[in-house]
This record gives sequence, C-alpha cells and structure tokens, in this order.
Amino acid sequence: MEQLLHFVWKHRFFPLEGLKTTTGEVVEVVDPGLPNPHAGPDFFNAKLKIDGVLWVGNVEIHEKSSYWYSHAHHLNPAYANVIMHVVVEADAEITRFGSSKKIPQLVIACPDEVRRKYTLLKRTDTYPACFSIIRQIPAMTMHAWLTALQAERFDQKANAINERLKLCNGNWEQTLFVTLARNFGFGLNGDAFEAWARRINFAAIGKHRDDILQIEAFFFGLAGLLNNHLDDPYYLALQKEFRFLSHKFSLQPPLQVELWKLLRIRPQAFPHTKIAQLAYLYQHQEALLSKIIEAKDVETAKSLLQTSTSGYWKTHYLFGKETVMSEKLLSDKSLSLLLINTVIPFLLAYGKHKGNNELCLRASEFLEELKPEDNYIIRQWELFGIHADNAADSQALIQLRKEYCDKRDCLRCRIGYQYLKEWKHS
Repeated sequence: MEQLLHFVWKHRFFPLEGLKTTTGEVVEVVDPGLPNPHAGPDFFNAKLKIDGVLWVGNVEIHEKSSYWYSHAHHLNPAYANVIMHVVVEADAEITRFGSSKKIPQLVIACPDEVRRKYTLLKRTDTYPACFSIIRQIPAMTMHAWLTALQAERFDQKANAINERLKLCNGNWEQTLFVTLARNFGFGLNGDAFEAWARRINFAAIGKHRDDILQIEAFFFGLAGLLNNHLDDPYYLALQKEFRFLSHKFSLQPPLQVELWKLLRIRPQAFPHTKIAQLAYLYQHQEALLSKIIEAKDVETAKSLLQTSTSGYWKTHYLFGKETVMSEKLLSDKSLSLLLINTVIPFLLAYGKHKGNNELCLRASEFLEELKPEDNYIIRQWELFGIHADNAADSQALIQLRKEYCDKRDCLRCRIGYQYLKEWKHS
C-alpha cells in the first residue's frame, strides 16, 4: 500500500484543491520532492506552502500516523528535517527527533480508480498486465521509455563488470575473460562458467599459452571435468597434465561437477564444447582487450570472438564419446549475443573508467547496428505491436520484461503511469 501512496504523492494523483493539515492549515504542494530509494525520508527537497509560508524539506509517507513511532523515526536524526507527514489515516500526533515540536500531517486518499487499476495490474495473469492500453501508448512516449530502459540495462551490465574488476584485482584483461566466459554459458550455465573462470590462475596459464593441451588441462581440470575414470587417451593425457600443473602452481580446487547443466541443451552448447572453444580463443587471441578496443565496426569485433577447438573436440561433444566430424564454430547469432552481453558493456565500462567518450559512443553504435534478438520475450512484445528494430530495442524490451513486468513493478514503469493516470479523465 505504501508503494502506491508514494506513487500517488510523486505524481500528485490526488485532489490538489482544499488541502489542509490535520490541524486546519492550508497546504499547497509546490513540488512533491525527489523519491529517496535509500534509507531515510521517502522524499527529499519537497516544497510546500503551509498557510502561505514556503517550506523546503523532506516528506515521509505512511498508511497510519502511528507508524512514525513503530518505525522509530522519532529516534532517528535522519528524519529531523521532515516538514510534512503524509498519511491515509491520522491516528496519532507525531514529534520530530530531539524535540517535542509536532510535525504537520496531511491526510490524502488514494483515488478509488487508481487503487482498482493498480490491483488489476498486480493480480492479472495476462502478460503484460497493461495489455488493455499498450497499443494506445503514443509512439514518442514508447520510444523515450525504450531509450531509458536501454541505458538502464547497460548501466547494470557495466556495474556488474566493475564488480568483477574488483574481484580480479583491477585486471581488465582477466575481467574480460571472466565476463566472456559467463556469457559463453548463454544463460543456463552462466553462473557455473563465471565461478569456473574466477578459479583460473592467469599468471600460471600464461606461461603455457603456446600449448593447447596444457591450456585444456588447466581449463577442464578446474572445471571439475577430469575426475572420472575413462579409457580415452586424450582424457588421460589431460588428467595427467592437470595433476602436474595443479601441484606445480598450487591451483584452486576444481569446480563441483554438479554445477554444470547438460539437461535439455543441444550438444553444441555443452560445457565441454564451450570450454574447448574458450581454450582455443585464449590461445589464439592474446591481448584480446586491446584488440576489442581497436575494433571500429561490428564485423571486426565478431571476428575477434570467432573461435574453433582443438582436433579432439572436432569429433567429440563429451569425453570418450566420438561423433561425426564437425567444426565447432560460433554461429552469427551467438557472436551477436557475445557482442551484446560482453563487448558492448565492456566498451561502456572501460570507456567510462578511462573517460573515453569515443568508446561509449562506439558501444551505442554497435548496439544499433546489430539485429534485434529473436527470443520468446521479443516475440511476445511483437504480439502487442511493439517492434524491435535493432539490438538496442530488444535489450530495452528484455529490461522491461525482467525488471518491471516480471516483478510487477508497474509503478516505476511509464506504461503503468499512463494506465493509472487516466483516473483524472474518467
């Protein structure tokens, strides 16, 4: 309920005429203030006229006045500058921190139509919950919202890269590999790939970069995939090499093999295949970060990520099970996804870190050049007339689905706002 009250206050979805405090003082809402997503009062820097006197300060919102005390705000100095307590039910007088002085209170009611529509948005089983009005949203409104969603999504991706950078002790090249490894998991095995990549001792493996067998011994051994007893010469060679390397470099314990998922995924996406591709890429693309930074177009960037495998994996998807010969190359769709989820956010994060606007601009250009993703989320939006022209649009629509629709966070969505604001005209 309080979340809805915050929305009503922020957008002034309540009658603005005749407002009075519980003690009869006339109130004019000049500016409701800025929402505070952190601890402390709900809105900062509100501007209110109380009996003709302009007050600037913070606003706290509760269903009942007594919540001021049950939440211990009267004991918290962060609430000392509250100029108005906005409530639905005034069941108590309240005082500010360190004083017996009473804080003005304003009773507002959430309009019945807003409450009804909000309840529908929260409870409907149809996706998206705003299906009844989504085709009526003006094109300019939708374009502006998608632009904001795209920026929000890539800020999240860049922030995730910055967090990995801390874990990699500020090593950008290592952070790139960990990010790339995560995205080689293509969703289902993403967490396992990231946990695996963090185990790699890059100082140690760098000394054996010219030997694909030793690289694969490092990679498969740390992935926990060399712990079986197989009558396979290549497997046994990797196993022997990993035991030697593990002792030589005091490597971290291997990943638990149970973390890898093989059920309901195609052989081309098996962890074994992806690790073999990463081993090949690691051997053949030294200083990958600098090459990516120098890539001026999408096709060049894709070519840097294209990879194959060692000879053994051309006839295997799993150890000890020979299959028909096939090159394990990445499809154009896979390369585009790696650009969207690795290269573009990396250019953005690195560009911001270095203060290089050219890299940030290139990240945006790459995104607009790439075709939109083809997945169930994008196809669902198509059913409602929302078309993705490029990867920037598809990423925005994925953000909308995952961060707003799936979480039923309609009050932060501009489509939800359009839906709820119609109470003024009904």
